[in-house]
Amino acid sequence: MSEPVFRPAQPAPPAPELEAEPRTPRLDPLRPALAIVPVKRLDIAKSRLTGALDAADRRALMLAMLADVLMNLRRSRGIGRIVVVTDDREVRHRAIAEGAEVVADQDAGSHSAAALRGIAAAASPQDRVLLAPGDCPLMRVEDLDELLSTPQPAVVVVPDRHGHGTNALLLDPPDAIDPSFGEGSCERHLELARAAGVDAAARVVPSLALDIDTPDDLAMLRAQFRSQRGGAPATRGVIASRIG
Repeated sequence: MSEPVFRPAQPAPPAPELEAEPRTPRLDPLRPALAIVPVKRLDIAKSRLTGALDAADRRALMLAMLADVLMNLRRSRGIGRIVVVTDDREVRHRAIAEGAEVVADQDAGSHSAAALRGIAAAASPQDRVLLAPGDCPLMRVEDLDELLSTPQPAVVVVPDRHGHGTNALLLDPPDAIDPSFGEGSCERHLELARAAGVDAAARVVPSLALDIDTPDDLAMLRAQFRSQRGGAPATRGVIASRIG
C-alpha cells in the first residue's frame, strides 16, 4: 500500500474586495447662505421708541432700516437668498421690492418663533442660515463678506454692542440649535450649542453691533451719521427729513 502524500496547505484565495460605500460629500462651509430676516408688524415694532418718535415716524424708520439691511444682504457675495418673515403688508411689499422672498408670520409671534418659521418654510438641511436683523442700518457688505467667507463653527453668535443680546445668528446646519433671542441671548445661544454638542463661537461684527431699539440707540445712530459719510441711505433720508 502506498504511503499517503501530504501536500502543504494552499493559501485561501483572497476575499473579494467589497466596494466601499460612497461617502456623503462634505458640504462646502463657504457656500452662499440663506438670510432670514424676521420683522414684526409695524404697529407694534419699536415700542421702546414711543417716547422719542410718534407712530408714523417709527413706521418710516423701521421701513427705511429694513431697506438698507436688504440692500446690503443683496449685495453680499456670501448671501444666496433672502427671506423676510412678517405679518405686515407694508413690510411684505418693501421686501418684495428689494428682491426678497416673503414667508407669512401669521401668528405674529416672537422674534425667535418667526426665525423658526422662516427656517421651516425656506431652509433645506443642506443650507447654512444667517438670521439677520432688520434694524441694523449700519450693516456693511464688507463685514458680511468677511463673516461668510471664513470657515466658521456650526453656531456663530454676533452680539449687540452691549455684548448681551444677539443681533445675528449663523447656523450650519439650520437646525444646529433653536434660536432664542432676547435679553441674555448671546450666552444663551452659546449654552444651547454646548448642550447640543456642536461647536460655537461669538464673533463681533462692528457694523452689526448697533440695533435701534431705544432713544439711546437712536442718538448713537445720529452721532454715527454725523461722523461718517455714506451708508444707510434710506435711514439717513428718514432721519434727515422726518426725525432730525
